[in-house]
Amino acid sequence: MKANELRELSVEALNKKLDELKSELFNLRFKLAVHQLENPHKITEVKHDIARVMTVLREKNA
Repeated sequence: MKANELRELSVEALNKKLDELKSELFNLRFKLAVHQLENPHKITEVKHDIARVMTVLREKNA
């Protein structure tokens, strides 16, 4: 997900996206713990997406 795409979304949509990403990260960590995660790099990608969403949210609130 690109930051430019995120900047086009509303604050409500960004908050919803943030909740979805956090739940996805939880599920990925759970799969990692039970050794069912096929691609461990996916955790890093989701963390970066969360950081992007939070950055755009801060920009819109400032």
